[in-house]
Amino acid sequence: MKKVAIVGAGQSRYGEFPEKGIKELFLEAYRDMLDSVDKGVDPSRIGAAYIGNLGSGGFQLGNMSALVSEFVGLPYVHTLRVENACASGGYAIVNAAMDVMSGAHDVVIAGGVEKMTDVSGVKQKYWLGVSGDTEYERLAGTTFAGLYALIAHRHMHEFGTTREQLSSVAVKNHANGALNPKAQFQREITLDKAMKSPYVARPLNLFDCCSTTDGASAVLICDADIASEFTDTPVHIRGFGTSSDYLAIHDRVSTVTLEGTKRAARAAYEMAGVTPTDIHAAEVHDCFTIAELLAYEDLGFCEKGEGGKFIEEGRSKIGGDKPVNASGGLKSKGHPIGSTGTGQAYEIFNQLRETVQKPSRQVKGAETGLIHNVGGSGGTVSVSILGR
Repeated sequence: MKKVAIVGAGQSRYGEFPEKGIKELFLEAYRDMLDSVDKGVDPSRIGAAYIGNLGSGGFQLGNMSALVSEFVGLPYVHTLRVENACASGGYAIVNAAMDVMSGAHDVVIAGGVEKMTDVSGVKQKYWLGVSGDTEYERLAGTTFAGLYALIAHRHMHEFGTTREQLSSVAVKNHANGALNPKAQFQREITLDKAMKSPYVARPLNLFDCCSTTDGASAVLICDADIASEFTDTPVHIRGFGTSSDYLAIHDRVSTVTLEGTKRAARAAYEMAGVTPTDIHAAEVHDCFTIAELLAYEDLGFCEKGEGGKFIEEGRSKIGGDKPVNASGGLKSKGHPIGSTGTGQAYEIFNQLRETVQKPSRQVKGAETGLIHNVGGSGGTVSVSILGR
């Protein structure tokens, strides 16, 4: 089976852009990706495009992958929209990697794009909510904030996790996002401000919840044997794993564990031949602050129940022993659903090549990175291991 490498990565600015559509956003990311390929690339060599997308604001629900592919100048490629809720981008990467590994194509794109701000806040909540169990959760009146609030309550009850520990995740990620010129929220917040913001779904408040965002990202993946034709510093996809789980949290064995994350991570670590201790930088799915604490635990960075202690000790900060979400994460960088997973890959690609735009955000000496992309409240999960 062929080995695969990432030789280019690009991302649009994340935020609210009423003047741009999904085509313009994806073109921005695509051009940024091409510019990052050191030795250049002839677009005619690209044989496939896997595009993560949930709904594009309801504007282009059908054939959207063909729409954005032809708009950037790739009208005749094998193209596929990948939809797995918020994990769509992560699954696009896995589909693209498997394509190259199979020998179907030598050069492919994994990308994602979303236009989240074209619809009302009420419609956004409905749109996101149907990524859970519609019959038993959505129709009962729950939201994702409500579901993660239930998870947070249980985590606090079982392990003594504190309100301050939850807010510390937001403070860390906003500090990182303040250094990221492509983040939606480029400003720091204080712990006091984070803890005193209005509740959304108790115990989660405004600063515990990520935003919904416009944005796009793309990575260029190729057969590792030809990577030197594009760059002398490729980033290899060493391993990946995916898993589904019960969509409704009441059906799961444990409310405070994302079993999909554990299984996807186990497969990725095994394929890559690494362990959690080998990870130097990680981008995890912090749609809510409690989700980042769960990721620490379920990815094996610490024991179950110790996520609060992990953040409190500063271990996940840039400069800590396990930097997490140096980009600012979903919380500060933004969460354009279909683009989130490939945006995580964009960040780790630059971290491992030491091409992060602001040196103060660079994780020094990082050689192995991880991306973790979650759909819904854990119904689908993708984990990929990247190595320099």
